Amino acid sequence: HHSTSIVLVLIVAFLSILKTAGFWNNDRRQNFPPGPRPLPIIGNLLLFDLKRPYRTYLELSKKYGPVFSVQMGHRKVVVISGYETVKEALVNQADAFAERPKIPIFEDLTKGNGVVFAHGENWKVMRRFTLTALRDFGMGKKAIEDRIVEEYGHLAESIASQEGNPIDASKIINAAVANIIVSILLGKRFDYKDPRFVRLVTMTNENMRLAGKPLVTMYNIFPYLGFLLRANKALLRNRDEFHDFVRVTFVEYLKNLDKNDQRSFIDAFLVKQQEEKSTTNGYFHNGNLLSLVSNLFTAGVETISTTLNWGFLLMLKYPEIQKKVQDEIEQVIGSNPPRIEHRAQMPYTDAVIHEIQRYANILPLDLPHETAADVTLQGYFIPKGTYIIPLLTSVLKDESQWEKPDMFYPEHFLDANGKLVKKDAFMPFSAGRRICAGETLAKMELFLFFTSLLQRFNFLPPPGVSNSDLDLSPAVSFNVIPKPYKMCAVARS
Repeated sequence: HHSTSIVLVLIVAFLSILKTAGFWNNDRRQNFPPGPRPLPIIGNLLLFDLKRPYRTYLELSKKYGPVFSVQMGHRKVVVISGYETVKEALVNQADAFAERPKIPIFEDLTKGNGVVFAHGENWKVMRRFTLTALRDFGMGKKAIEDRIVEEYGHLAESIASQEGNPIDASKIINAAVANIIVSILLGKRFDYKDPRFVRLVTMTNENMRLAGKPLVTMYNIFPYLGFLLRANKALLRNRDEFHDFVRVTFVEYLKNLDKNDQRSFIDAFLVKQQEEKSTTNGYFHNGNLLSLVSNLFTAGVETISTTLNWGFLLMLKYPEIQKKVQDEIEQVIGSNPPRIEHRAQMPYTDAVIHEIQRYANILPLDLPHETAADVTLQGYFIPKGTYIIPLLTSVLKDESQWEKPDMFYPEHFLDANGKLVKKDAFMPFSAGRRICAGETLAKMELFLFFTSLLQRFNFLPPPGVSNSDLDLSPAVSFNVIPKPYKMCAVARS
């Protein structure tokens, strides 16, 4: 009995030391956004469904409004939700919301190099280079369109060889999509069975899943707890293996680099690196190249294949929608290879693809932002350096913006005459300064892969599975992916 009171006295003493050391400052005096009351040291951790944190954030936004705060460990996080508020922050006050926070696992993985988790001037230089190089290597151009057309040929052959037997198509869809970004980065494509290529795609998949693990989340909140380090071993091992592959590749490229004939993204970077040798600022170093290539590979593969994966699952679930897309393909394209120019003549298909992106909502929390300056949002004061979560799921399902936010309903994007409607609340690529750099490429790939496969195949659930049996609830990962499913791709006559 006596000893417990001593322990209690010690705990209280310890907590008051933390308090005076300013471990959790009360921001109420500055009109900081409201939120649930944090516990010492752990903050609001106990409130969270760590496997699907976006659900917790949605609940909290119902209670506290469109701008609220939570505490993860001793880090204050401000969550912004709903179309109006997210637009006000990311678009109207773009510069103030353009930073990325330093997140332990991503700092370990990238050291602040690359573009996705880069900061300050390094981010600006890398972002500018990435956009220019992607444009030069055909994003939105005929060259890359030809590459996608070539690739959907290989993909369709690969699916056809399964002869309508039930398959989990996510692996080969992954490979086809990976080949597009590889053709930009390296200027070549791989055979789907090439062991190195299979390994690259597997590592990328694995890292996405590992990054979403609750233990990794705990490490990000309490990086000083050594026993959590285990969670990162596999991630770092995969990163090293990926970097080794890229290193070997670009040593090859250096051998026959011709500044007047740049064949790939890596060539363009190496040319910049050589031009920069004379200057002192040094952004085009190998660390940035390795992280940049990893960033683009991960971002360019995971997102598009996940979206397509949702797309085919939804086509199994709603055969009548699949049929309408196929009817439009027949009217507009017939049996010709689909091309980007067809998209404008195919409003229904385009609406279906938009709705797949809205409904699938694959990055429900966006990627985290950080304020680059003190800022006022909806009357609340948010200091510089605050961790910001733009709750994209609340924009893509905002009840004031969408007629049936929780339903798969392509008519969200069609007017009364069946023409495509642009919706401002359609933000699957985020918005503002950190908006997805590959948006144009992603839209081309989604349209061309989706239509070319629906042109050639009818997609059906495996024998004995009815569409009502199909489960649309997501699996657990860093992004929102469907649970594994099998489908039959039956060649259309």
